[in-house]
Amino acid sequence: ARLVRLPEAVRVRLVPVGELGHVALLVEDVTETRRVEAVRRDFVANVSHELKTPVGAMALLAEALQDASDDPEAVRRFAGRVQHEAGRLGRLVQELIDLSRLQGADPLPEPTLVPVDQVVAEAVDRTRTAATARGIDIVRGGERALTVRGSEKQLVTAVGNLIENAVHYSPERTRVAVAVRRRDGAIEISVTDQGIGIAEKDLERVFERFYRADPARSRATGGTGLGLAIVKHVATNHGGEVSVWSVEGSGSTFTLRLPPSAEAVPLAQHGETA
Repeated sequence: ARLVRLPEAVRVRLVPVGELGHVALLVEDVTETRRVEAVRRDFVANVSHELKTPVGAMALLAEALQDASDDPEAVRRFAGRVQHEAGRLGRLVQELIDLSRLQGADPLPEPTLVPVDQVVAEAVDRTRTAATARGIDIVRGGERALTVRGSEKQLVTAVGNLIENAVHYSPERTRVAVAVRRRDGAIEISVTDQGIGIAEKDLERVFERFYRADPARSRATGGTGLGLAIVKHVATNHGGEVSVWSVEGSGSTFTLRLPPSAEAVPLAQHGETA
Protein backbone atom coordinates (compact mmCIF):
# COMPACT_ATOMS: atom_id res chain seq x y z
CA ALA A 1 0.00 0.00 0.00
CA ARG A 2 1.16 3.52 -0.69
CA LEU A 3 0.50 6.36 1.72
CA VAL A 4 -1.00 9.41 0.06
CA ARG A 5 -0.77 12.78 1.78
CA LEU A 6 -4.14 14.47 1.57
CA PRO A 7 -4.29 18.22 0.95
CA GLU A 8 -5.06 20.44 3.92
CA ALA A 9 -7.25 22.79 1.88
CA VAL A 10 -9.20 22.24 -1.34
CA ARG A 11 -11.44 24.25 -3.63
CA VAL A 12 -14.40 22.35 -5.10
CA ARG A 13 -16.29 23.42 -8.23
CA LEU A 14 -19.13 21.90 -10.26
CA VAL A 15 -18.78 22.42 -14.01
CA PRO A 16 -21.61 21.61 -16.50
CA VAL A 17 -20.60 19.05 -19.14
CA GLY A 18 -22.56 18.70 -22.38
CA GLU A 19 -26.32 19.11 -22.76
CA LEU A 20 -27.53 16.06 -20.81
CA GLY A 21 -27.30 17.62 -17.38
CA HIS A 22 -24.00 16.00 -16.51
CA VAL A 23 -21.58 17.84 -14.27
CA ALA A 24 -17.90 17.43 -13.51
CA LEU A 25 -16.62 17.75 -9.98
CA LEU A 26 -13.29 19.62 -9.95
CA VAL A 27 -11.22 19.45 -6.79
CA GLU A 28 -8.19 21.75 -6.62
CA ASP A 29 -5.47 21.51 -3.98
CA VAL A 30 -5.03 25.04 -2.61
CA THR A 31 -2.93 24.10 0.42
CA GLU A 32 0.13 25.99 -0.80
CA THR A 33 -1.92 29.01 -1.84
CA ARG A 34 -3.50 29.20 1.61
CA ARG A 35 -0.11 28.79 3.27
CA VAL A 36 1.38 31.65 1.24
CA GLU A 37 -1.62 33.83 2.03
CA ALA A 38 -1.23 33.10 5.75
CA VAL A 39 2.50 33.88 5.62
CA ARG A 40 1.75 37.14 3.82
CA ARG A 41 -0.90 38.15 6.36
CA ASP A 42 1.42 37.38 9.26
CA PHE A 43 4.23 39.30 7.58
CA VAL A 44 2.07 42.40 7.07
CA ALA A 45 0.84 42.22 10.67
CA ASN A 46 4.40 41.89 11.98
CA VAL A 47 5.65 44.76 9.82
CA SER A 48 2.82 46.98 11.03
CA HIS A 49 3.64 46.16 14.64
CA GLU A 50 7.37 46.70 14.21
CA LEU A 51 6.86 50.05 12.45
CA LYS A 52 4.44 51.28 15.10
CA THR A 53 6.98 50.79 17.89
CA PRO A 54 9.66 53.32 16.82
CA VAL A 55 7.10 55.70 15.30
CA GLY A 56 5.10 55.73 18.52
CA ALA A 57 8.26 56.20 20.58
CA MET A 58 9.34 59.17 18.46
CA ALA A 59 5.90 60.77 18.82
CA LEU A 60 6.09 60.51 22.61
CA LEU A 61 9.66 61.80 22.65
CA ALA A 62 8.71 64.76 20.48
CA GLU A 63 5.98 65.63 22.98
CA ALA A 64 8.47 65.29 25.84
CA LEU A 65 10.88 67.59 23.99
CA GLN A 66 8.23 70.28 23.78
CA ASP A 67 7.50 70.02 27.50
CA ALA A 68 11.22 70.14 28.36
CA SER A 69 12.14 73.09 26.15
CA ASP A 70 13.47 75.02 29.18
CA ASP A 71 15.69 72.14 30.36
CA PRO A 72 18.76 71.77 28.09
CA GLU A 73 19.87 68.52 29.72
CA ALA A 74 16.46 66.90 29.21
CA VAL A 75 16.37 68.15 25.62
CA ARG A 76 19.73 66.50 24.91
CA ARG A 77 18.58 63.25 26.51
CA PHE A 78 15.30 63.12 24.60
CA ALA A 79 17.00 64.14 21.35
CA GLY A 80 19.39 61.23 21.77
CA ARG A 81 16.47 58.86 22.19
CA VAL A 82 14.79 60.28 19.07
CA GLN A 83 18.01 59.69 17.14
CA HIS A 84 18.17 56.10 18.43
CA GLU A 85 14.57 55.36 17.41
CA ALA A 86 15.05 57.03 14.02
CA GLY A 87 18.09 54.84 13.41
CA ARG A 88 16.12 51.77 14.39
CA LEU A 89 13.31 52.74 12.02
CA GLY A 90 15.81 53.31 9.22
CA ARG A 91 17.39 49.89 9.76
CA LEU A 92 13.99 48.22 9.78
CA VAL A 93 12.95 49.87 6.51
CA GLN A 94 16.27 48.99 4.85
CA GLU A 95 16.08 45.36 5.96
CA LEU A 96 12.49 45.13 4.75
CA ILE A 97 13.69 46.37 1.36
CA ASP A 98 16.57 43.88 1.35
CA LEU A 99 14.31 40.98 2.30
CA SER A 100 11.70 41.98 -0.29
CA ARG A 101 14.34 41.98 -3.02
CA LEU A 102 15.66 38.59 -1.96
CA GLN A 103 12.18 37.08 -2.01
CA GLY A 104 10.86 38.92 -5.05
CA ALA A 105 10.69 38.12 -8.72
CA ASP A 106 13.25 40.72 -9.76
CA PRO A 107 16.33 39.18 -11.42
CA LEU A 108 19.27 38.96 -9.07
CA PRO A 109 22.71 40.30 -9.98
CA GLU A 110 24.86 38.32 -12.39
CA PRO A 111 27.11 36.14 -10.20
CA THR A 112 30.79 37.03 -10.16
CA LEU A 113 33.89 35.61 -8.52
CA VAL A 114 33.93 36.95 -4.97
CA PRO A 115 37.03 36.84 -2.72
CA VAL A 116 35.92 35.61 0.70
CA ASP A 117 38.68 37.67 2.37
CA GLN A 118 37.16 40.82 0.94
CA VAL A 119 33.65 39.87 2.08
CA VAL A 120 34.83 39.23 5.64
CA ALA A 121 36.95 42.39 5.76
CA GLU A 122 34.08 44.62 4.67
CA ALA A 123 31.60 42.91 6.98
CA VAL A 124 33.95 43.33 9.94
CA ASP A 125 34.52 46.98 9.04
CA ARG A 126 30.77 47.65 8.99
CA THR A 127 30.36 46.34 12.53
CA ARG A 128 33.59 47.66 14.02
CA THR A 129 32.07 50.82 15.53
CA ALA A 130 29.34 48.95 17.42
CA ALA A 131 31.86 46.37 18.65
CA THR A 132 34.38 49.00 19.80
CA ALA A 133 31.69 50.88 21.71
CA ARG A 134 31.13 47.75 23.83
CA GLY A 135 34.78 46.76 24.12
CA ILE A 136 34.31 43.67 21.93
CA ASP A 137 37.23 42.43 19.84
CA ILE A 138 36.47 40.97 16.41
CA VAL A 139 39.14 38.42 15.52
CA ARG A 140 39.63 36.92 12.07
CA GLY A 141 41.13 33.51 11.44
CA GLY A 142 41.19 30.49 9.18
CA GLU A 143 42.09 30.02 5.53
CA ARG A 144 42.76 32.84 3.10
CA ALA A 145 42.48 33.38 -0.65
CA LEU A 146 39.26 31.39 -1.09
CA THR A 147 36.60 32.45 -3.59
CA VAL A 148 32.91 31.83 -4.13
CA ARG A 149 30.62 32.79 -6.98
CA GLY A 150 27.71 35.09 -6.31
CA SER A 151 26.77 38.60 -5.27
CA GLU A 152 29.43 40.33 -3.18
CA LYS A 153 26.91 42.84 -1.85
CA GLN A 154 24.55 40.11 -0.63
CA LEU A 155 27.36 38.11 0.94
CA VAL A 156 28.72 41.16 2.78
CA THR A 157 25.22 41.83 4.09
CA ALA A 158 24.83 38.22 5.27
CA VAL A 159 28.20 37.99 7.03
CA GLY A 160 27.73 41.49 8.45
CA ASN A 161 24.37 40.47 9.90
CA LEU A 162 25.94 37.43 11.56
CA ILE A 163 28.71 39.55 13.11
CA GLU A 164 26.27 42.26 14.19
CA ASN A 165 24.04 39.64 15.81
CA ALA A 166 27.05 38.22 17.67
CA VAL A 167 28.05 41.68 18.92
CA HIS A 168 24.52 42.48 20.10
CA TYR A 169 24.23 39.29 22.14
CA SER A 170 27.74 39.29 23.61
CA PRO A 171 28.73 40.69 27.02
CA GLU A 172 30.97 43.74 27.00
CA ARG A 173 34.73 43.21 26.72
CA THR A 174 34.48 39.78 25.12
CA ARG A 175 35.51 38.41 21.73
CA VAL A 176 33.74 37.57 18.47
CA ALA A 177 35.66 35.21 16.16
CA VAL A 178 35.18 35.05 12.39
CA ALA A 179 36.73 31.97 10.79
CA VAL A 180 36.89 30.77 7.18
CA ARG A 181 37.68 27.23 6.14
CA ARG A 182 37.13 24.71 3.36
CA ARG A 183 35.29 21.65 4.62
CA ASP A 184 33.74 18.70 2.79
CA GLY A 185 33.93 20.48 -0.55
CA ALA A 186 32.27 23.67 0.70
CA ILE A 187 33.48 27.00 2.06
CA GLU A 188 32.34 27.85 5.57
CA ILE A 189 32.28 31.28 7.20
CA SER A 190 31.66 30.87 10.92
CA VAL A 191 30.93 33.58 13.48
CA THR A 192 31.37 32.59 17.13
CA ASP A 193 30.48 34.70 20.17
CA GLN A 194 30.84 34.34 23.93
CA GLY A 195 27.29 35.47 24.56
CA ILE A 196 24.22 34.20 26.35
CA GLY A 197 23.55 31.35 23.95
CA ILE A 198 20.20 30.24 22.55
CA ALA A 199 17.69 27.93 24.20
CA GLU A 200 17.16 24.62 22.43
CA LYS A 201 13.48 25.42 21.85
CA ASP A 202 14.47 28.55 19.89
CA LEU A 203 17.15 27.03 17.66
CA GLU A 204 14.76 25.93 14.91
CA ARG A 205 13.10 29.35 14.73
CA VAL A 206 15.96 31.85 14.87
CA PHE A 207 15.96 32.26 11.07
CA GLU A 208 12.26 33.15 10.91
CA ARG A 209 11.30 36.72 10.14
CA PHE A 210 10.76 38.84 13.25
CA TYR A 211 11.50 35.93 15.59
CA ARG A 212 13.53 36.96 18.62
CA ALA A 213 14.84 34.48 21.17
CA ASP A 214 15.17 37.37 23.65
CA PRO A 215 12.70 40.11 22.61
CA ALA A 216 13.61 42.53 25.40
CA ARG A 217 17.35 42.40 24.66
CA SER A 218 16.78 42.59 20.92
CA ARG A 219 14.68 45.74 21.21
CA ALA A 220 17.19 47.29 23.61
CA THR A 221 19.98 46.84 21.06
CA GLY A 222 17.85 48.07 18.15
CA GLY A 223 17.48 44.66 16.53
CA THR A 224 14.80 44.33 13.87
CA GLY A 225 14.28 40.56 13.90
CA LEU A 226 15.06 40.38 10.17
CA GLY A 227 18.84 40.02 10.09
CA LEU A 228 19.02 36.23 10.32
CA ALA A 229 16.10 35.78 7.92
CA ILE A 230 18.09 37.80 5.38
CA VAL A 231 21.13 35.55 5.97
CA LYS A 232 18.99 32.48 5.27
CA HIS A 233 17.72 33.88 1.97
CA VAL A 234 21.20 34.95 0.85
CA ALA A 235 22.51 31.45 1.60
CA THR A 236 19.66 29.85 -0.35
CA ASN A 237 20.17 32.17 -3.32
CA HIS A 238 23.82 31.08 -3.46
CA GLY A 239 23.09 27.35 -3.31
CA GLY A 240 24.24 27.20 0.29
CA GLU A 241 22.83 27.04 3.78
CA VAL A 242 23.18 28.60 7.22
CA SER A 243 23.17 26.72 10.51
CA VAL A 244 23.57 27.46 14.20
CA TRP A 245 25.14 25.67 17.15
CA SER A 246 24.46 26.99 20.60
CA VAL A 247 24.25 26.07 24.26
CA GLU A 248 22.68 28.42 26.78
CA GLY A 249 25.41 30.22 28.68
CA SER A 250 28.14 29.03 26.30
CA GLY A 251 27.74 31.31 23.29
CA SER A 252 26.74 30.53 19.74
CA THR A 253 28.31 29.73 16.38
CA PHE A 254 26.52 30.62 13.15
CA THR A 255 27.96 29.04 10.00
CA LEU A 256 27.31 30.20 6.44
CA ARG A 257 28.15 27.31 4.11
CA LEU A 258 28.68 28.07 0.41
CA PRO A 259 29.81 26.05 -2.61
CA PRO A 260 33.28 27.03 -3.88
CA SER A 261 33.51 29.16 -7.02
CA ALA A 262 34.13 26.17 -9.32
CA GLU A 263 30.95 24.44 -8.13
CA ALA A 264 28.69 27.37 -7.34
CA VAL A 265 25.22 27.36 -8.82
CA PRO A 266 23.76 30.42 -10.56
CA LEU A 267 21.97 32.78 -8.22
CA ALA A 268 18.38 31.70 -7.69
CA GLN A 269 15.69 33.86 -9.21
CA HIS A 270 13.60 33.82 -6.05
CA GLY A 271 14.24 33.51 -2.33
CA GLU A 272 12.29 31.08 -0.17
CA THR A 273 8.93 32.17 1.14
CA ALA A 274 9.24 30.44 4.47
